Amino acid sequence: MVDVVLGGFLGDEGKGKVIEFLSKDADIIVRCTGGTNTGHNVKLNDKNYNFRMIPTAIFNPNITVVIANGVVVNPKVLVNEIRILKENGISVDNLKISEKSHIILPYHIELDKLLEENRGNDKIGTTLCGNGPAYCDKYERSGIRFQDFISPKFGKLLKRNVTAKNKILEIYGKEQIDVDSLYEEYSKYAEELSAYVCDTVNFLQESCKNGKKIICEGSQAALLDIDFGNYPYVTSSSSTIGGILNGTGLNHRQINEVYGVIKAYSSRDGEGPFLTEIDDEIGDRIRELGHELGTITKRPRRCGWLDLNALKYAVQINGITALAINHLDVIGKLDKVKLCVAYQYDGKITTKYSSNPTYLAKCTPVYEEFDGKFDDVLEADAREDLCENTQKYLDRIEEVVGVPIKFIGIGSENENILFK
Repeated sequence: MVDVVLGGFLGDEGKGKVIEFLSKDADIIVRCTGGTNTGHNVKLNDKNYNFRMIPTAIFNPNITVVIANGVVVNPKVLVNEIRILKENGISVDNLKISEKSHIILPYHIELDKLLEENRGNDKIGTTLCGNGPAYCDKYERSGIRFQDFISPKFGKLLKRNVTAKNKILEIYGKEQIDVDSLYEEYSKYAEELSAYVCDTVNFLQESCKNGKKIICEGSQAALLDIDFGNYPYVTSSSSTIGGILNGTGLNHRQINEVYGVIKAYSSRDGEGPFLTEIDDEIGDRIRELGHELGTITKRPRRCGWLDLNALKYAVQINGITALAINHLDVIGKLDKVKLCVAYQYDGKITTKYSSNPTYLAKCTPVYEEFDGKFDDVLEADAREDLCENTQKYLDRIEEVVGVPIKFIGIGSENENILFK
């Protein structure tokens, strides 16, 4: 009943394109983890919509879109997105928000900035959206869930939390949070959002029983997972298959396909290990061709070759059953392209990947080189139409990783995709 779409490397791989394709036959699209640290752009009727909270399937009134319990929600951002949709004549009656989702408040954002500032030269490259501190409150059991946000308890909980956070801000000489004005503003958001709040766990379970087709949308990617990524250069939630289960209340028996989305090359927004990074004119060329700027941060992304050792690791920990590879048209403009198929470690060749930055610092990529110039990708109607150079590149990825490629992104538009 349930298909899952996950990032296979370091995020920004183009999961939205795959979700858009799969949603044609879907009844429900579920956002499972993350917060406003993700972003996606949608073009409809010559108008661009930039979303950070609402799944893009909101435009289809026949699909129910769910913000599930694993997501930390910024009410101000969500309300603004809803207002924009309504102002443009788009209904949001198909939106559901989990009563168990935690909310992001302004003090979370201030603490996020403070923590990153205090890291000095050891910054992790956070998007400063308040996600980390909000998840900290969740696990410290002082967070505010939607079920309390829309209830009379909100004022009491907010006052308790603001009092505690102000003590921290005072120590560092930061401006204090005014609880009264904060309550007045956010109470209005609670009122606007209350109509969409429900028990999404039971809703999803009943939907499965009734044979509904569900697509679960993961945030970020495998190497940014809080447990399995390049800690501490990671996100604050589980961006692997575990986050899908914990973030929705679905169970492993209900999962069908697990699609791992990658680019035909690699990119990273932020700090942390990146063995295959290309720090020369070729890296600059890939960045230019792929328009590689962080969706939220607007920082130029670091670009490099595809690391198949890391990809195999992602396949293993997620149980990925098929791959989707995007930006084949970008990498195909180069004369030569490379794949990292192994590492040199302590004088020996190994295919072992570890997310431990200390281990990775001692590894050197071992590459295989391929002829580029995948000139025919935009004209292809099927994988069989692709030229020999392209076929060899894709075949080698499948051979090393052991998972078939089912989706091939051959251009920037949503319809530029081949399905096997």
